[in-house]
Amino acid sequence: MEEISSIIKKRIMDFTPVSKAEEVGTVIESGDGIVYISGLPSAMYLEMIEFPNKVYGIAFNLELDQVVVVILGAHTDVKEGDHARLTGRVMEVPAGEALLGRIVNALGHPIDGRGPVKTEKFMPIERMAPEVVDRKPVCQPLQTGLKIIDALIPIGRGQRELIIGDRSTGKSTIAIDTIINQKGQNVFCVYVAIGQKESNIVQITQKLMEAGAMDYTIVVSASASDPAAMQYIAPFAGCAMAEYFMYSGRDVLIIYDDLTKHAQAYRMISLLLRRPPGREAYPGDVFYLHARLLERAAKLDDHRGSGSLTALPIIETQLGDISSYIPTNVISITDGQIFLQNDLFNSGFRPAVDVGISVSRVGGKAQVKAMRKIAGHLRLDLAQYREKKSFSLFAGEIDKETLAQLQRGAVVSEMLKQDKHLPMEISDQIIIIYAAINGFMDGLQSRRVKEFEDKLISYIRGAAPAIVGRIPEFSTETEEELKGLILKFKESF
Repeated sequence: MEEISSIIKKRIMDFTPVSKAEEVGTVIESGDGIVYISGLPSAMYLEMIEFPNKVYGIAFNLELDQVVVVILGAHTDVKEGDHARLTGRVMEVPAGEALLGRIVNALGHPIDGRGPVKTEKFMPIERMAPEVVDRKPVCQPLQTGLKIIDALIPIGRGQRELIIGDRSTGKSTIAIDTIINQKGQNVFCVYVAIGQKESNIVQITQKLMEAGAMDYTIVVSASASDPAAMQYIAPFAGCAMAEYFMYSGRDVLIIYDDLTKHAQAYRMISLLLRRPPGREAYPGDVFYLHARLLERAAKLDDHRGSGSLTALPIIETQLGDISSYIPTNVISITDGQIFLQNDLFNSGFRPAVDVGISVSRVGGKAQVKAMRKIAGHLRLDLAQYREKKSFSLFAGEIDKETLAQLQRGAVVSEMLKQDKHLPMEISDQIIIIYAAINGFMDGLQSRRVKEFEDKLISYIRGAAPAIVGRIPEFSTETEEELKGLILKFKESF
């Protein structure tokens, strides 16, 4: 009797039903990518809803007698009368090492023609930001390879630093150079393109390939031709892919290019959902939209793996107006901003960073010792130069001291110029900036500053290669040795 009982219990435990009950709703209205569905009382907010032909949407509004879904595809894919099924999964995207080197859309599906992404790991696109107790202060630098930024507006791993400026002032170039500079730095990168022309995305991807940066980079593309819903979820999808690496104890850099177009896509969706518009027709929760995205950037504490997620969002301004709605929102969310000025760009000062408005509120604590020591002098020289340059235009005579400051400032300004896609190692940056602020480049003609830079770096790396690795720590002995090498080089230049 006991044997029979145990057999029956085992069969009950092993029983699997042949079919399972599922909720099915009916599309009662469809238009402009917005679908109204009757039924589906168990739908969750942001749950993936499946339609015929493997078309998916996201549940946005959960109303008393209907669910409002935004279609992730062409608005003609779903028609009235179609059935809709719950998937039981909140919107998620594939994650993991298999995505490195790939170009994917906002759903994580590959669009580079290199076959499927083979991964069994998935991450939800919406996730609570790490708690305050799970974070630690920014303590490690993230080098951009750009002298003016690494010296004056330093970025730390886990920071959120806004890149802001008018159209065509070099915002994306700074972001791409930063990705290129992470080669060999154990930093994974995610580049999210939102609302850009496909030709631009192709050029950026090509540049990353040429620089060998695609080996550690994921490109998430939601181009201008994609539906607003895809542009809306793209930065959240990219953030989810980046978080996989952060929570596994690694460092990640993510670029959102750009959040202006992201806000516009969200405005379009919100107005179609009949949510009440607010200031400049944006919905009232557009601040919360970007806040919950950017708050996910963090430097995790040691007990959480010590990983980090550094975010560089990009915002486009109109005629340099940083006081409009979206720029002021994102400025107040981030830990500082790199402001690019149109006039500087057009005058040939590139990267066109306005050091007067640009600021990094936390990155200075992560700056390497040598750069922190010399950066104060650099900022002072630049400030004095720009102030006295404007006065010298109206002055009849200039005293020797002012003239010397103007000449030093002109050399320093020329030294801070840098060609795009050629980031510099931190040791090389320190050598050049140290030479400029200590007068070793005084008297040089502007056109010879670049030549002096290149030959000085080559000379030091050839004559004393051992000093290069010691430069960031900048002990008194290292400084004296560096000064002697620069003097010796200058005699032969």
